[in-house]
Amino acid sequence: MNRNGNTYTFIYASVMVIIVAAILSYAAISLKPYQLRNVEIEKKQNILASVNIVVPAIEAEAIYAEKITKAYLINAKGEVVEGEAFSVDLKVEHSKPLEERKLPVYEANFGSEGIKYVIPLRGTGLWGPIWGYVALNADLNTIYGATFDHQGETPGLGAEITTEGFRVNFKGKTIFDEQGKFVSLIVAKTGEKAPAQHKVDGISGGTITSKGLQQMLFDDLSCYVEFFNQKKNNEL
Repeated sequence: MNRNGNTYTFIYASVMVIIVAAILSYAAISLKPYQLRNVEIEKKQNILASVNIVVPAIEAEAIYAEKITKAYLINAKGEVVEGEAFSVDLKVEHSKPLEERKLPVYEANFGSEGIKYVIPLRGTGLWGPIWGYVALNADLNTIYGATFDHQGETPGLGAEITTEGFRVNFKGKTIFDEQGKFVSLIVAKTGEKAPAQHKVDGISGGTITSKGLQQMLFDDLSCYVEFFNQKKNNEL
């Protein structure tokens, strides 16, 4: 075959494409279990971070098993339903009508401090999805801790939702008013007024991300109101 001809060039290029594709496919399949494992460990780290336990990946599983004593699913009526909480995909659940959603709850046991209830969240920032976890004290009103992450927010602006300096402001805030009405939290712009117990200062220059996070908190926590009320009334 003429190595300078078009036929040879075409065949050579086709063979190389097939070989490279086969190698990449094999690598992707081989690495998939490790990738899933890393995602699982990172999720456990994030859940722990919401109860103010920051641990390296190598310690996450052991401490998660020690601290997270229960994980279960509920529906919008506050009823426990079948399923495995950890494997729930919030993106999928958000695509369903509220009455069909399965809502994960994680319980962290702090002994004499009581149970902390961890609620997962998912919303939309400026450039893509944002997500996180909020931990509530046993009163199911006062925030014990929170952690947030994002897919593509702007460094130094919206991406600041991941920082300790932002997250620490949520501790001690409440999501119900004095009359017991769910009000969630205001992630406030400069000069925006709101009751101090329900207000967290937003990120300077990251208004859209801040308001996306505010909407995420309201939308997702509101799905748990029946559960919170029943728990507080000892009906569960």
